[in-house]
Amino acid sequence: MEIGFEGKVAIVTGAGSGIGAAIAKKLASEGAEVVIADLDTAAAQGVAAEIRDEGGLAHDHTVDVGDAAAVERMITSTVEKCGGLHLAVNNAGIDGARKPTGDYPVDIWRSVIDVNLNGVFYCTKYEIAAMMKQGGGAIVNMSSVLGSVGLPFACGYTAAKHAVIGLTKVAAIEYARMGIRINAVGPGWIETPLITEISEVATSRRMEQMQPMGRRGKPEEVAALVCFLLSEQASFITGSYHLVDGAYSAH
Repeated sequence: MEIGFEGKVAIVTGAGSGIGAAIAKKLASEGAEVVIADLDTAAAQGVAAEIRDEGGLAHDHTVDVGDAAAVERMITSTVEKCGGLHLAVNNAGIDGARKPTGDYPVDIWRSVIDVNLNGVFYCTKYEIAAMMKQGGGAIVNMSSVLGSVGLPFACGYTAAKHAVIGLTKVAAIEYARMGIRINAVGPGWIETPLITEISEVATSRRMEQMQPMGRRGKPEEVAALVCFLLSEQASFITGSYHLVDGAYSAH
């Protein structure tokens, strides 16, 4: 499906690898000028260079989304450099500890909430302000299949991803008449560095066995949905949560 983003400026956080990189590349291939935002400077530079090598428009930006001031600077810099902000994907996230709730370290809880929830709030807040000045835009907040189901030993991640959906719904209602659409996407078990990092081989096999489709998803499969939701083809879709989980949550 061809989706045109010519003349549009987009920010994708956590775009140095995995799902974020796939989304950024898809946006660029459809004509958008994309800011590759990531805490890992080298990774962001690498993805931006790949996009430029393919003839696309891309810039890298180092950011810690858990720092509200840094996020505000990123949005300001993007608008000044690119002339506006039309599309945003708040994808940056971390995993956290693998501990039962009673043993979950408080410092790791705070870091997971800072990135996976507060970071999405800061990005959404400042993206809305920029989009309001130009009459509208579209935002996708990256939740997870764990935004709708629980996973033992992942209370921080699961709580944050549930909260991202609530934040998305509230903001979508508030700005529905102002030309800003805001949706959430919930990937299931996708082939990304994060999943590889948290999965031992035995755990990985159990995950695949639990998948009705018998495999993990691909970052490009998530990117296809995200880009559709950002496009004018989804002009009446806002405030909703869309799973890309191979029926994992349908059990």
